[in-house]
Amino acid sequence: MERESMEFDVVIVGAGPSGLATACRIMQQAQEKEQELMVCVVEKGSEVGAHILSGAVFEPSSLTELFPDWKEKGAPLNTPVTGDDIYYFNGENSAHKLPGFMTPKTMHNEGNFIVSMGNICRWLAEQAEELGVEIFPGFAAQEVIYNEDGSVAGIITGDMGLDREGNEKDSFMPGMELRAKYTVFAEGCRGHLGKELINKFNLSDGKSPQHYGIGFKEIWDIDPEKHQEGLVVHSAGWPLSNDTGGGGYLYHAENNQVFVGLIVDLSYSNPHLSPFEEFQRYKHHPKISQYLEGGKRVSYGARALAKGGFNSLIKQTMPGGIIIGCDAGTMNAAKIKGNHAAMKSGLLAAETIVEALASGDEGGKDLITYDEKFKASWLYEELHSTRNFTPSMHKLGTFWGGAYTTIDQNFFGGKLPFNFRDDSLDHAQLKLASEAPVIEYAKPDGKLSFDRLSSVFLSNTNHEEEQPCHLKLADATIPMTVNMEKYAEPAQRYCPAGVYEVQETEDGKQFVINAQNCIHCKTCDIKDPSQNITWVAPEGTGGPNYPNM
Repeated sequence: MERESMEFDVVIVGAGPSGLATACRIMQQAQEKEQELMVCVVEKGSEVGAHILSGAVFEPSSLTELFPDWKEKGAPLNTPVTGDDIYYFNGENSAHKLPGFMTPKTMHNEGNFIVSMGNICRWLAEQAEELGVEIFPGFAAQEVIYNEDGSVAGIITGDMGLDREGNEKDSFMPGMELRAKYTVFAEGCRGHLGKELINKFNLSDGKSPQHYGIGFKEIWDIDPEKHQEGLVVHSAGWPLSNDTGGGGYLYHAENNQVFVGLIVDLSYSNPHLSPFEEFQRYKHHPKISQYLEGGKRVSYGARALAKGGFNSLIKQTMPGGIIIGCDAGTMNAAKIKGNHAAMKSGLLAAETIVEALASGDEGGKDLITYDEKFKASWLYEELHSTRNFTPSMHKLGTFWGGAYTTIDQNFFGGKLPFNFRDDSLDHAQLKLASEAPVIEYAKPDGKLSFDRLSSVFLSNTNHEEEQPCHLKLADATIPMTVNMEKYAEPAQRYCPAGVYEVQETEDGKQFVINAQNCIHCKTCDIKDPSQNITWVAPEGTGGPNYPNM
């Protein structure tokens, strides 16, 4: 196919915190070195921030490195954390508040801010454009371009205007080739191009497999009398069992709003478990419902997160390219924070690329000096000191894993001479449905708990229905002949958006994919026990449109 082609020095895939930090730092350093560099960022969302979802308590360390004057520039960090309440929920109505000495230092949030990461990314995009970066929202990076020697040469954006069978409609527009000396992949957790590159270049060799969670978030308008701006609430325990990792949060943001959510580790073993339903249960706990009752839910979303930490962190460079941020697995799960780490990896990538191009490099090389910069950075030290958090939780359970983490962090600074490894695969942990207890979930009350479809409505998800399905089955028979027989087809429960259903038809039960509901969480790509589902980017501008996440 004839495609229009554009040449850049650097192409960045994804306008999240890591991608935008990379773009800004490249242009800053190019100006300092009096280099003229052409940098572009492609973003699959309809606008920058449309697909950004994060808790979020934000640590401003990397932002301060990038823009020391961020306050004067109007960065939307308006709500400093004023207090931390940390609970262990040991039942649906009971809770124990943890004293400071029992709380890992990584969970303390002095100096941090409660923010909308979508709005921070919008602000970062403004700074990037002022520095000369070209940003193309609504264009999904669909394929990697390779040079004849196998090095990365850029990306191709997705074709638009195809029907369900892949035929060209009247509105057809072929994707563009965006070629670059270096391509930066900043797609967020489980990026489909990052997944391809990790496999092609064996970037995870010698590492523990990546581990994942699914994180839910809702924004609520609450009674001003119940609002405590700046208060951060975290919890472990109920509604999750001790062998299902995760935890909940409720952050008091500005304008009488709270952000409430639950993270469920995707290493769970009971195929009858529904992460979405667990989140609905969570909001009924008295320590959470006391703030929400009488309020109004205004937004909903969900997203997978990479929580394997240091032991699962891939080799981030390959000839012609670099993978950064949550695409590479830089999240610090012990802090429940990934944005500052993602941004720092972007700053290191930018400095590495600018140095290479300033030396006359024509691209296509493996930027091995990135690894040297990374190992000399505070990010390496931070991730290494918390390396045992996720594997200890998986091996010891939430309670004892949490106890180990507290001792390790509070009394030994993360330097206990132990290296836990968890080499299990999240998707391989499901028991047979016949061997696991069925979980009965209460019907939503429409006040604190809700159904999937009304939730997806609040995510403003919009896909063109007449387009190829972006959820690819390697074998269309597996959902019913394998997953249904063994695991009662868990896709209908682990998906937070009602994409997958098992419907009764005249010909018997049938597996149905409602791709238009997809909120791009990537959970299916991760948790499908047969690894039969591959998520790829749909036609540009599809998916959620989060205004304030």
